[in-house]
Amino acid sequence: MAGNTFGHIFTVTSFGESHGPAIGCVVDGCPPGLSLSTRDIQKDLDRRKPGTSRHVTQRQESDTVEILSGVFEGQTTGTPIALLIRNEDARSRDYGNLIDTFRPGHADYTYWQKYGIRDHRGGGRASARETAVRVAAAAIARKWLREKYGVEIRGYLSQLGPYELPFKNWEVVRTNPLFSADPDVVPKLEAFMDELRKAGDSVGARITAVAEQVPAGWGAPVYGKLDADLAAAMMSINAVKAVEIGAGFASVSQRGSEHGDELTPEGFVTNHAGGILGGISTGQDIVVTIGIKPTSSIRVPRRSIDKSGNAVTVETTGRHDPCVGIRATPIAEAMMALVLMDHALLHRAQNADVRTKTPKISGSVLRTTSPKRESTS
Repeated sequence: MAGNTFGHIFTVTSFGESHGPAIGCVVDGCPPGLSLSTRDIQKDLDRRKPGTSRHVTQRQESDTVEILSGVFEGQTTGTPIALLIRNEDARSRDYGNLIDTFRPGHADYTYWQKYGIRDHRGGGRASARETAVRVAAAAIARKWLREKYGVEIRGYLSQLGPYELPFKNWEVVRTNPLFSADPDVVPKLEAFMDELRKAGDSVGARITAVAEQVPAGWGAPVYGKLDADLAAAMMSINAVKAVEIGAGFASVSQRGSEHGDELTPEGFVTNHAGGILGGISTGQDIVVTIGIKPTSSIRVPRRSIDKSGNAVTVETTGRHDPCVGIRATPIAEAMMALVLMDHALLHRAQNADVRTKTPKISGSVLRTTSPKRESTS
């Protein structure tokens, strides 16, 4: 199976399956001299791991990370960093009825048609369990970006099913299990999730990720666009079906006089472009929003076929998230970090000596409280 390596200079190659003995990755291209310990990585893994609330899968995984190489006396050496996370609570018996059938909305059918062999236990390689190693690798990138450039990457749940969630402040995002930036709506959302779980159904979500203090100049025109790489990275996340940069689809109804972000000596007036123009960062906040489909593993009976093409009815039991989007915020942040890290190193390799007399005007003259609303107003 090809296609398991991400990045150009800062690369991540992941391995493992949902119900195998472990999952892990090899991070290559990390600059030497970065102070790194398991504590730096574990804090991000703890935000993503299952079993953190009644609204997500109750699979109990500690997601304890092990650093096997690439770090000596607390610092990265510039050699490949191998990370390992052992699976501790896989229940393969829950998937015994799926050996010869395909779950609607899952990769079961496509995997079978492509490879002629399929690990049916929890989706195998197609499971969102694999995203844990992305979060682990991205923790390294986030620390380097923060220390070298002051880049801060954060995300929040901006819509859950039919409920659009207003942005109030970043401080509350980490204080609730839904990653909501508005604490007042959390009780209503939790009641909605409880009803959904009882019904055995699922719902989708929207996640907004924001990178602040990104220098102007990262990315490249034509085939190396920063926004193109961000879109591809976000689409690689399980269940993601849509990606917006800045205003996204809202730009369809905007006029050019409204959408184009005017420049003043004090800064940009708006940020409809989401911090990227011509595939290159402007120095403004980079704003990316993703749309996540409803969880495909639900208890509601649905029609499918078996390997012989016969009609069957599928009911998926086991421990599943009624909304996979709830745990997707750290994953969206991770993919943004991996892309930005790669582009930071690409920029440094070719353009580190470039200097212009034009002052940098990062930021916006006019800001609203919501990163998403700022980009679509």
